[in-house]
Amino acid sequence: MLKKISLLLLLISITATAQLQSPAEFLGYEVGTQFTRHATVVDYFEHVAKNSKMVTFTEYGKTNERRPLTYAVVSSPSNISNIDNIRTANLASTGIIEGSGNADKAIVWLSYNVHGNEASSTEAAMTTIYELVTKRQSWLENTVVIIDPCVNPDGRDRYANWYNQVKSTPFNANQVAAEHNEPWPGGRPNHYLFDLNRDWAWATQVETQQRLKVYNTWMPHIHVDFHEQGINEPYYFAPAAEPFHEIITPFQRSFQTEIGKNHARYFDKEGWLFFTRERFDLLYPSYGDTYPTFMGAIGMTYEQAGHGRAGLGINTDEGYELTLVDRVAHHTTTGLSTVEMGSKNASQLISEFKKFFKNDNLKYKSYVLKGHPDKIAAVSQLLDKHEIKYGYSSNGNINGYNYNEAKKGSLNGAGALVVSTNQPKGKMVKVLFEPEAVLTEPLTYDITAWSIPYAYGLDAIASENSVQANGKTPVTIINNTNVNAAGYILEWNSMADAAFLSDLLQNNINVRFSEKALRFAGKDFDRGSLVITKSDNRTNPDFNTTLNQIANKHNRSLFASSTSFGDTRTDLGSPDVKMINAPKIAMLRGNGVSSLSYGATWHFFETQLKYPVTHIDTDNFNTKTLAQFNVLVMPEGWYNKLLSESNMTGLKQWIRNGGKVIALGRASANFADKDGFGLKKNKADDADNNEDETTGNLTPYDQRERSNVKNLITGSIYKVKLDPSHPMAFGYGDTYYSLKQGAASYKFLDNGYNVGYIDGDAISVSGFSGDDAKMKLKNSMIFGEARMGAGSVVYLVDDVLFRSFWENGKLFFANALFFVNNNKFTL
Repeated sequence: MLKKISLLLLLISITATAQLQSPAEFLGYEVGTQFTRHATVVDYFEHVAKNSKMVTFTEYGKTNERRPLTYAVVSSPSNISNIDNIRTANLASTGIIEGSGNADKAIVWLSYNVHGNEASSTEAAMTTIYELVTKRQSWLENTVVIIDPCVNPDGRDRYANWYNQVKSTPFNANQVAAEHNEPWPGGRPNHYLFDLNRDWAWATQVETQQRLKVYNTWMPHIHVDFHEQGINEPYYFAPAAEPFHEIITPFQRSFQTEIGKNHARYFDKEGWLFFTRERFDLLYPSYGDTYPTFMGAIGMTYEQAGHGRAGLGINTDEGYELTLVDRVAHHTTTGLSTVEMGSKNASQLISEFKKFFKNDNLKYKSYVLKGHPDKIAAVSQLLDKHEIKYGYSSNGNINGYNYNEAKKGSLNGAGALVVSTNQPKGKMVKVLFEPEAVLTEPLTYDITAWSIPYAYGLDAIASENSVQANGKTPVTIINNTNVNAAGYILEWNSMADAAFLSDLLQNNINVRFSEKALRFAGKDFDRGSLVITKSDNRTNPDFNTTLNQIANKHNRSLFASSTSFGDTRTDLGSPDVKMINAPKIAMLRGNGVSSLSYGATWHFFETQLKYPVTHIDTDNFNTKTLAQFNVLVMPEGWYNKLLSESNMTGLKQWIRNGGKVIALGRASANFADKDGFGLKKNKADDADNNEDETTGNLTPYDQRERSNVKNLITGSIYKVKLDPSHPMAFGYGDTYYSLKQGAASYKFLDNGYNVGYIDGDAISVSGFSGDDAKMKLKNSMIFGEARMGAGSVVYLVDDVLFRSFWENGKLFFANALFFVNNNKFTL
């Protein structure tokens, strides 16, 4: 019997690989001796699928730069012929879809090259698929392997094309050689310079959005994200470091250890070094290891030495040459070892995966959210991307943990959004909505707070009871503007309103905003409301038609007033109802600028606000170019070289003439303690620095990292007081919850406007903050405006556009653009 099975496998192998070429045969060079362009990688996978009955290859989307996003499904010929039944049986086993759930195949998903310049993994994807279909067929009898050969094609080609242009032949292993020093912004991020490995949960990028649609149709039992790290670290694989999120099961913990031990067996045989458990925790939900883990998989990160510096080969500090050939071999080995462990343990994986989706033991049964409809819609759109179910409540008061009060409280639940943990993806619901994640270890690899109610600016209750909810169809608003109306008013509450304003200005509709509360026909409108008058647009013959079209496009409800005469003393013609001058915006990019902050801001302008901006490279910047603009956006960065004495003089003059600088995050520090800018560091920083200089640091060497946690804030959420009368805070109340990434602290502005600030002791509602770092934030300015002549400098000390997921902060930036000191610019 065994001889018959062996003969059958041999015949299958011969038939399947008769026309199949190895990667080296297809490419014309050995894998690892060159970087393969993405299009050629796609060609090879198409070749394998065409010549093997064990592979299908599918395009699931395109990048911003129109490169294909693809994945291969690899299994035995019989499994491939029955693949849709295998897929649906797996989903049915979780309860995600109805069915018997008689799953009997392990599903292993291998994701390569999420960071474009960590490019060895895509090369390994080619060797891995070839090895599977030619030599490892027995593993595929009970296992389906999904291979995404390149999660980030735009970043990979940016890196590979650059490297192929500048490398020496033969390659130069000297670290100072040009081929080991990428130019800004590097190949790591995607087109919009986002880190795709931190976008899984927030799904702001097209690559993530399209991949999640496929991921949700498979829900693998194992998911691996292949990476690279510094050239002097050897290789990292699971088990991961603490902290583990509390929903991770004992099986998920133990099985990744078993996988790691299997890798170690191969690495030890070859004499390859590795390490485990020291880095890369499993807490923040938006990684390629944590997101799959919170969806029931064994999610893991594998990190090979190399990164963008390594090229085809580089001399490490430890005295050996690290080559791309080595890096590919290591990634191929761990990929195959993972599949092997999936196959050997298929039954247990399937059984434990099914158990993961039982959520009876979760403390909170329902998360109830209430707030402006635009913000509720934004949350529901995020949930839709993850195929998480939700509904709307008709209940009265709902009791539980009140997010705004950070204690037990209640909320009127009528019409509120309800997200229940009593659904297959209930554990992911807990992770995304929980008030605060449990930390077993403060030293983490990323932020420690992200709770959706705070991020979206909503009132919320976490209830220990199940709250009944039903579906609700979104309301579509249709405007039919009255040609006899004196004007139209729109309340200002959300980014949807800002996008509407952007569209109006670009279509030459004149718009005002009110710095005072309005009342017309008995209806109240808060500060910041938009006012569109017939008088301001009387020379536009298409005014009503255009306004109708734009309002309906954005689903905005306009209040038509038959008169400009207000119920209160503020009429539509009041000096406090100010014209919005369409800003002409320049934004800095290039050396010294954080590529991530720049990318998030670029993405904000192009995909959310949809307002034009001119990008200026820091190498080409001089203040004479600013004459064409009235707003300068400075993403996070280090601008010391840019702000020379002559440039600073020119910048000040431009501001005095009516220019406006908007400094995001660390960009604010470039103006601290400089004459005329009003920004001063808090004394706590100076006191600490002086103390270190006089007393020294006597902390033992092996305790330094642990001791330093007292100075860290790892993405904690802080309660911030607002001045709602200032235009930068229009659309907000008197309280805001800010995601703070560090302990940078500035004094209250003496002569400027402290719009958002911490008054007294700093209050953190979620996430880790060291005691000393928290102390530094006492009495500090978070958002402010300093006037200089006719112009302003706007300080957003907390980067409100960080990773584009802190939705509630984005309106500050829009307000700074359109409302703050919106004067006509004069030369």
